[in-house]
Amino acid sequence: MGTEASGFDYDGMRAAFELDMPEHYNFAFDVVAKRGREADKDALIAIDKTGERVERLRYSDLDRMSNRFANVLLDLGAAKGDFALVVIPRVPAWYHVLLGCMKAGVVSMPGTNLLTAKDIEYRINRAEAKLAIVTGEHAAKVEQIRDNCPSLETLIVIGGDRDGWTGFETACAAAPDAPPRVPPTAASDLMMVYFTSGTTSMPKMVGRDYGYALAHTITANYWMGLTPDDVHWTLTDTGWAKAAWGLLFPPLLSGATIMLYDGEGFDAEMHLKLIERFKVTTFCAPPTIYRVFAQMDTSPYDLSSLRHCMGAGEPLNPEAMRAWKAASGCDVYDGYGQTETVNIVANFPGMEIRPGSMGRPVPGLDVDVIDDDGNIVGDDDVGHIAVRITDPYPPGLFDGYFRDPASTEQSFRNGWYYTGDTATRDKDGYLWFVGRSDDIISSAGYRISPFEVESALIEHKAVLESAVVAMPDKLRGEIVMAYITLAPGFEPSEMLKEDIQSFVKELTAPYKYPREIEFREALPKTISGKIRRVELREEARRKANA
Repeated sequence: MGTEASGFDYDGMRAAFELDMPEHYNFAFDVVAKRGREADKDALIAIDKTGERVERLRYSDLDRMSNRFANVLLDLGAAKGDFALVVIPRVPAWYHVLLGCMKAGVVSMPGTNLLTAKDIEYRINRAEAKLAIVTGEHAAKVEQIRDNCPSLETLIVIGGDRDGWTGFETACAAAPDAPPRVPPTAASDLMMVYFTSGTTSMPKMVGRDYGYALAHTITANYWMGLTPDDVHWTLTDTGWAKAAWGLLFPPLLSGATIMLYDGEGFDAEMHLKLIERFKVTTFCAPPTIYRVFAQMDTSPYDLSSLRHCMGAGEPLNPEAMRAWKAASGCDVYDGYGQTETVNIVANFPGMEIRPGSMGRPVPGLDVDVIDDDGNIVGDDDVGHIAVRITDPYPPGLFDGYFRDPASTEQSFRNGWYYTGDTATRDKDGYLWFVGRSDDIISSAGYRISPFEVESALIEHKAVLESAVVAMPDKLRGEIVMAYITLAPGFEPSEMLKEDIQSFVKELTAPYKYPREIEFREALPKTISGKIRRVELREEARRKANA
């Protein structure tokens, strides 16, 4: 368990917070280009799939290449406010494109590399995008659906020329290095659009203005704790807002060097070797990765360069935290936020870590646990995680779903933004994740957190992954239903089912154990890798009614 560093003053930190949002702001010019001129250093360590080919790019390189791409966009007729779908893996071109779009005023829409042709069609048409900027693999998908996308005008391909497309490398080589001649962007101008992961509905569009980039100062300072001396590595696909957090804004705001590894899948040994080889100092990974490491012998790897590790995406169970501390000497600092926000709750560097807690609200935002009517609930009561709408407006909080007033109205009410997640707050102000608002299980008067049951299940040696949902029950209203995939070497059986049930009863309150268990080869997931509990809840409902 982490301990509070002497002199750590949470209340003082909140009281001293200041973030002046200028009228005009452009991250690509005001941060990347400025650092390239005044404090140039390595910005990226880009490593190919094999781990052998390494390319180092300085801040001045990112500035120059993004200038070129911005000039390419203007030459192709792109205008401020045009939307561009961007699907590029973890390669330097991703930076050149996103920063170039910022400079030209083009609204980039990053998409995960797992998008299908149907996903691409949905995103282009939903945003009425005029440009598609993708690698060859995705160019073929765009060609499949192009006739269904009347707004699409300009096609740019990364990684070689292609008939009917503008070749990124060829066009950039011919473009000038000078900054594009464009009007300044306001901090309130639309800069990017992310699509939510769609765990409960079709993906929604989240617009992010230019000020969002500066608001990630909060993420950098109060969760990641980054400095110019850091080599930072966040494991994420480039299509998710997590990439904006870990690969783009906070590290470059801090002047750090970013690790960019274009590996396919997850090779645990390769990742540990790269931490050792490149002396990574700050590391952020989803809980599933720490769980994989927890099952390995990490003693052959020198992880001594690590000084600060973070977990994000979902809460991390305490057992995996203990295992990583033993392997690396680092606690894992959980943080919480959404596509719609910057980091809003965190375990700050130097703060006492309470394993399983997402931490405390960050400076600059009023985050609390509230009821349906906007009232703050008592300590240890379950409520909605929400951000109070203040004046000035909460930094980094979006102002509504793009072209979706119904969803906006549902999320913004009673003077708060409702995140859609629930939590409890302890007497010291730490928040404890419970689940999505529609995931809570109400059984015989008890309110049960699916995450709490899943955290118990994952500590059983036979459980590789689990998803817990409510199953309708005539006697109790609902019961706990667990869908489980088994670790290698284990086979489904009634005996194993009973053993898992007994294990959970001993580890947590007995009423929380899964009364129904179904073993599965795999769990249904979104393209971002999040479990589609809405699908499993429907299965459980059908099973109960059969």
